[in-house]
Amino acid sequence: MQIDLKKFQETFFEEAAEHLSTMESGLLHLEESGSDNEFLNTIFRAAHSIKGAAGSFDFKEIVRLTHVMENVLDKLRSNLLAPTADLTQILLRASDRLREVVDATHRGEAGSVPIDDILPELEAVLNGGQPSEAPVADAAAPPGVPRGEVVYAVVFEPELEFFRQGQDLFLLLRELGELGEILSSECQRSRLPALDELDPEHCYLGWKVRVRTARAAQELRDVFMFVEGACRLEVTAEAVTAAPEASAAGAVRTERRAAADRRVESTSIRVSTEKVDGLINLVGELVISQAMVNQAVAALAMTPELEEALMVVQRSTRELQEQVMAIRMLPIGTVFNRFPRLVHDLTVKLGKRARLDIEGAETELDKSVIEQLGDPLTHLIRNSIDHGIEDPEQRALAGKPEEGVITLRAYHEGGTVVIEVADDGKGLDRERIRAKALAQGLIRADQPMTDEEVNGLIFAAGFSTAAVVSDVSGRGVGMDVVKRNVESLNGAISVHSTPGKGSRIRIRLPLTLAILDGLSVQLGRDTFIVPLLSIRQSVRPEPSDIKTVLGGRGEVFVLRGEPLPLVRLSRLFGVAGAVEDPQQGIVVVTENDGHRFGVLVDDVLGQLQVVVKSIERNYRKVEAVMGATILGDGRVAFIVDVAELHRVATRRKSPEEDGRSADGAAAAPLQEEVA
Repeated sequence: MQIDLKKFQETFFEEAAEHLSTMESGLLHLEESGSDNEFLNTIFRAAHSIKGAAGSFDFKEIVRLTHVMENVLDKLRSNLLAPTADLTQILLRASDRLREVVDATHRGEAGSVPIDDILPELEAVLNGGQPSEAPVADAAAPPGVPRGEVVYAVVFEPELEFFRQGQDLFLLLRELGELGEILSSECQRSRLPALDELDPEHCYLGWKVRVRTARAAQELRDVFMFVEGACRLEVTAEAVTAAPEASAAGAVRTERRAAADRRVESTSIRVSTEKVDGLINLVGELVISQAMVNQAVAALAMTPELEEALMVVQRSTRELQEQVMAIRMLPIGTVFNRFPRLVHDLTVKLGKRARLDIEGAETELDKSVIEQLGDPLTHLIRNSIDHGIEDPEQRALAGKPEEGVITLRAYHEGGTVVIEVADDGKGLDRERIRAKALAQGLIRADQPMTDEEVNGLIFAAGFSTAAVVSDVSGRGVGMDVVKRNVESLNGAISVHSTPGKGSRIRIRLPLTLAILDGLSVQLGRDTFIVPLLSIRQSVRPEPSDIKTVLGGRGEVFVLRGEPLPLVRLSRLFGVAGAVEDPQQGIVVVTENDGHRFGVLVDDVLGQLQVVVKSIERNYRKVEAVMGATILGDGRVAFIVDVAELHRVATRRKSPEEDGRSADGAAAAPLQEEVA
């Protein structure tokens, strides 16, 4: 029977990505703090795990590169090499190349990424770091391990399903032999069944191997690191030629630690996102069905028993929904952890000094949201380093430490997650921003603007105040993309800056895109949902509150003296039978990116939680509609995209006609006309 290894290879690539991230963060820590055995062991184990698993699938290039990296890391662990900045840079380059090789192999392009240029660098480190006359056994012995040899008994008993994971027993045994001299190898056949009960895909055999080596017990165990969760493994010292108590104690400690690791591993399983998404969809249908039941029984005379039963079902449905949604939640640190390397590389390239402080990495967010945060945050951090953080000399003159600080922070606020990117640099130059916006025709010379509105101009398409265009920034194609990406996640972004002290960019995002708290509103005979996070208040207007502006091309709703653009939702969506007289309807005041505007609807029906369904798979994109949901009575209701609705509310024939920026940043013309 042929075993399909594809699913096991996918597991390898997923775990390889995790190990590579571990290696990178460990190397960056090593560069900052110098020699640290804990981090060195972590980096070594990550490289070893990749090598061991890659060997199982015969990924030769990955094995070659990780093998040499292992040797360098082993010398670092043995204090035969010092973790200098140059050596760390070589290992970081090797880690980058290894990532490229793994990615190419994943795409089915094994061998397409060269490694012959990076291998000589690593080998030069090895040759220069170890004297030719040094005994191999002594060189391999890590600190604290006696320089004598130990005979270890390695008992290795794979689980029955071992072969189904695509593992190669003999590769593991060969690698064990590379660490010392194999004195004996005994095959244990006690689990072998009768011939008619034998499954050729099961592993019934075990091995007891006696190895004489100067290596520590942990290094022998590291050979089986990638398969520890799928086998019983014992490494014990039989006899020693020096310091038997220390070696045996180390072996016992290692065994206890491994047993604890296996207990931890057994508490988690890998599940494909498709299965999780399918479960979430089913729970969504259950929520809809629950709403239908509630609406159906509302007109019935309910007994206390029925009412209590419905409450229990409703509570259980809510708890089930929360638990299932929690499955998709991931710590935002999975994204944050990629940025220390970015800060390190950019500061070296630009000749600046800066460190990245990460706060709230444990804050959880929906996986689908996290996956789309990488690019926007990368743009923001690059801009902080390039435009915000000053050169060391400039910081010293300003009385600041030469090393700048970029803070990446995440925390919960109400039902949302807030992400902040802050720096202690020079802040935004508002006069320069205003002058550039004027030159580009985004604003008028006499147009009054608040500091917040001036700050918001940096999100205009193609806007940049950089004097020199570089490959880091300055082309004006980053911040507008950041804003669009954040708004596509139903989020909002704002900028706060103090000249000479730094800037802070704040992103507010929903916890999940699958479930949404909304306000149900009526238009004619139809129902629409407006996201609750964007709503500030609902008002029944007076006759004097509605004014026509811009020669009859627009309307504003005056709220406590402030004119807000007014959108008639019925006209935008072509809904028949909706109210035309604003005094007979309700104005829902919404906010997007710090700008408020009114939405005229017939009536407000109430708050509710809805399951968001995509409609773009079967229908063309509808302006200002982000999706749909099914109501309790079975009807379909569209969900309003407030960010896009804001663009509709501020859209005019041309910026010159109303003095607005391209994205509607300023409201001065409306204020002047109403006044």
